[in-house]
Amino acid sequence: MTHETLSSSSSQAPAAASAWTVTTRNRASSVAALLIVAVLLAGIAAPLFASRSVLQDLFFILTMLTLAQCWNLLAGYAGLVSVGQQAFVGFGAYVMAASVALGGFDPVVAILFGGLAAMLLSVPTALFVFRLHGAYFAIGTWVIAEVVRLLLAQWKALGGGTGTSLPTGVARELPGVRLVADWFGVRPAQAADMVYYWLALLLACAAIGFAYRLLRSKQGLGLAAVRDNGQAARAVGIDPNRIRFAVYLAAAFVTGLAGALIYLQKARISPDAAFSVTDWTAYVIFIVVIGGIGTIEGPIIGVVVFFILRNLFADYGSWYLLVLGLLGIAIMLFAPRGLWGLFTERTGIQLFPVRRILAGGPLTKTIKGGPHG
Repeated sequence: MTHETLSSSSSQAPAAASAWTVTTRNRASSVAALLIVAVLLAGIAAPLFASRSVLQDLFFILTMLTLAQCWNLLAGYAGLVSVGQQAFVGFGAYVMAASVALGGFDPVVAILFGGLAAMLLSVPTALFVFRLHGAYFAIGTWVIAEVVRLLLAQWKALGGGTGTSLPTGVARELPGVRLVADWFGVRPAQAADMVYYWLALLLACAAIGFAYRLLRSKQGLGLAAVRDNGQAARAVGIDPNRIRFAVYLAAAFVTGLAGALIYLQKARISPDAAFSVTDWTAYVIFIVVIGGIGTIEGPIIGVVVFFILRNLFADYGSWYLLVLGLLGIAIMLFAPRGLWGLFTERTGIQLFPVRRILAGGPLTKTIKGGPHG
């Protein structure tokens, strides 16, 4: 082989390598991005034409979606199946109530205090439960939630075991309530519902945006590696405990914010309600499982299904829980990846693609690192 041939071959190799690019987007996701923007704009404008009852339903959907995204981040991506997330909901709510009722703080500042307090609570919690694995981890998170509930039930200044109501008129102290009431000519109570809704929308979008950005980053790739095989991830220089600890703290912070916002809107708090394992963990797990664990879209689908079933069967008492349980079992048996996973398998459509795709050469293939491989 001549020297010229070698030079030509070596000069073509970098050009061929540079032709390959790693991306997470495709044509379907680009169209989906436009749809998401349209839905978001419609969501922002919803209070202008929706009734108070509709706004309250949307508030419920958005706050449950936020909680579901946080649990999905833990279980679906970090492999941390917690059944004690009510600890952060309740603790964030109680710190908010104390900040408003006892400290006289602005409600929005009190919500931030609730999120920060939940994140601080997650530090000693993580130091304990991270020593446990599998079912023991799940039980450990539930035990800690019960301990926190029993401790706060002794807080006499906030009503002890029976709870307390927030000061009258606290909703009117929300920033923007008077401005919204004047601009749109509505009563202060309706204006407060509008502000609550916008705060819930902001929080849900922040939770989804944070999860999407994380999963598309190098840290997200490391998180997927830790979930799939912790020992192999450690072998390539990834610290499983550190990355799981960071995700655990972030999920606790957002969960605490959601809990504080929920009970600010309710204007009343009690230990049994704020630390309800059914309301803030069992329902959240159901939402994620039927929607699709390990996907960002799954909780969105799941919360819509849950809301519909809640309205249809809420008057049937224990039958309502029975229907939810049977549906959850059926989904796990016949569609283990959830409704969204079943849809994606048949269509290939992803609204929030996180799988790495090697494109630009003669072949296009997916690189490991997506929600299911």
